[in-house]
Amino acid sequence: MNYLSLIAGVQEMAQNELPIEEQGAEATELTLNFVDLAFKGGWIMIPIFALSVIAMYIFLERYFAIRKATKEDSNFMNRIRDYIHEGKIDSALALCQSKDTPVSRMISKGIKRIGRPLNDVNAAIENIGNLEVSKLEKNLPTLATVAGAAPMIGFLGTVMGMIQAFYDMSNAGNNIDVGLLSSGIYQAMVTTVAGLTVGIIAYFAYNILVAKVEKVVFNMEATTTEFMDLLNEPIK
Repeated sequence: MNYLSLIAGVQEMAQNELPIEEQGAEATELTLNFVDLAFKGGWIMIPIFALSVIAMYIFLERYFAIRKATKEDSNFMNRIRDYIHEGKIDSALALCQSKDTPVSRMISKGIKRIGRPLNDVNAAIENIGNLEVSKLEKNLPTLATVAGAAPMIGFLGTVMGMIQAFYDMSNAGNNIDVGLLSSGIYQAMVTTVAGLTVGIIAYFAYNILVAKVEKVVFNMEATTTEFMDLLNEPIK
């Protein structure tokens, strides 16, 4: 690529301008920490940093919310079955209300519809299920947007940095100074790395959360089927 050749040329010029005995010392003394490197990316690093904060907040908030929704009580449906067979509808509702999970809220709605046609009961449960899935997927589209937007903003910074570097070259004529070109090249490289880093992390975070939501949805569907089978069981 053109800017890679430019970087190589600038580095060679910088080495040639130093005395031989200073070149080795300069190579060992120059260090650049993360903060200094970020500042060299220019103002374009501000939206990239903001996107990284947004992605981190969404991931942590959704991770713990979905983790809470995945908590299961292995005896929950067994107790619901016993209460319904014994005619203790109020006890079954109280048990559902004591469990703050999507599954318990779905079963609670189904219990309230007992006595109506099974199709109505199933429709009511499905409606609540759709609402619960929508709650679980809250802000996931935003996280997906971050995964796609961060690299694009980084590439925008790359183009802007290279434009600045070539503009400085054209103004300098034959008197090209390394320091004159360094700011544009730094911006080009740093913003690319930052944008790709944020985008890759956000992409993995999004897929982790989607997989967890799918696990909850599968559990909700299985429980709904078990509950509908329960209503079809003969009362002993």
